[in-house]
Amino acid sequence: MIVVSACLLGTNCKYNGGNNLSDEVAKYVKSLMDSETEKILLVCPEAEGGLPTPRPPAEIAGGKVINKVGEDVTCEFKKGAELCYERILNTGEQVKIAILKAYSPSCGSGKIYDGTFSKFLTDGDGYFAKLLKDNGISVITEKELESATTSCL
Repeated sequence: MIVVSACLLGTNCKYNGGNNLSDEVAKYVKSLMDSETEKILLVCPEAEGGLPTPRPPAEIAGGKVINKVGEDVTCEFKKGAELCYERILNTGEQVKIAILKAYSPSCGSGKIYDGTFSKFLTDGDGYFAKLLKDNGISVITEKELESATTSCL
């Protein structure tokens, strides 16, 4: 099974009500579905955690998730990460890889926005990406997929 951030395949769950459709992710997922019986699980930890769409953007600062209007939404991000992970476990399928949204406070892997809402990046993982990594699931972002060949996955 492949876990994919729903926004990367066109689901309008992004903070601003839009999506982050990635042609590379869509092509990769389509190739899996055309050539194999691979299952795809779409997730949006922020929506799963109860946050509305649209919503104020949020970033991780000092270990907490704070939105642009100053509200602490850490609980919603943790809850969403845990619920999405439970969905994975409930499938009974082994996850080959998770393709998640780069820099997100939920799904970012390796680099996330620094909490200043100025588009600066810092080392770190979003809550969901960290939970997956802590449980032995490989995580890449659409940025990594876009710069790699699908045969490397």
